[in-house]
Formats: sequence, structure tokens, C-alpha cells
Amino acid sequence: MQLLSSCYLFKGLSESQFHQLSAIAKEVRAKKGQFLIHEGQRAEELFVLEQGAVELLTRVNDDLVNDNFELPLAIMRNPGDCTGTSSLLEPYTYSLSARCFEDSQLRVIQYTELKYLMQTDHELGCMLMKNLAQHLLDRLKETRQELKIHFKTLFKSSHH
Repeated sequence: MQLLSSCYLFKGLSESQFHQLSAIAKEVRAKKGQFLIHEGQRAEELFVLEQGAVELLTRVNDDLVNDNFELPLAIMRNPGDCTGTSSLLEPYTYSLSARCFEDSQLRVIQYTELKYLMQTDHELGCMLMKNLAQHLLDRLKETRQELKIHFKTLFKSSHH
């Protein structure tokens, strides 16, 4: 239960709501190099890191040489970090891939079970979606900040 309460998605939930979540969260062990999810695949599970490390990747297509490669975006290392939030939103398709960077232990929540909890406890569903929206907004702000830095660098280098 402690693990789930450290996940940003579940902030502000009551103790009984955490008990309900814990009841549907299955413990899974995964080996280094094992993929948990693949970009573009149907999103049906949410993963919360318990221990280990999981690398988040996106597929880059190079049409010139007809080549695909996985670009690393981040590594989840903190207990409570999660991936698979695409399972909460239509069109229910993973927007990135996740591969174990080292042997890892995770909690996996099936979306069908989580959806049932959200429908039977509207307060839980509302809190979860509010937390997700806040997280996505924070990520958007970070991305905009990174774009500004790249743009300034590009602008400076083109004027020298």
C-alpha cells in the first residue's frame, strides 16, 4: 500500500481507496532487457515501479535509410514511478515503450479492473484523472521549456 501512495496518480486517496487499489495490483518480476510495453500496442495495463529501473523509449523512423531505432527518453528508478497511463485514455494505445534497465519488481494494474473501481467510486476516478491531468500539464510545461532552450541555442548558432 505504501508503494501505491507514492505514485503521483494516487495522491489524495483515502486509506480504504488504497486498500481497493492494492487488491487489484498484482506483483510482477521482470528481467533486465524485458519489454513491459511496446509503443503503438493496445494499452491495457498500468505499471508502478517497486524496485529496479525501467527505461522509457520512443521509436524513431529514419525514412532515408528505412531504419527504426528506439530513442531513450527517461529511466524510472524511484519506487512509485509509473508508466502505462495511456491505458487510462482513449484511444488506449501506448505512446512509448518500456524496457527493464535492470531486474525489476513492479505492481501491475489491469485497466479493466481499475475502470470498474473508478465507476463504482466516482471520487477515486475523479482524483485519479485530476492527478493525471496535472502530471501531463507539468510535462507539457517541461517540454516547452526544453524547446525554448533548443530554439535559443539554434538561433544563437545561426547568427554567428
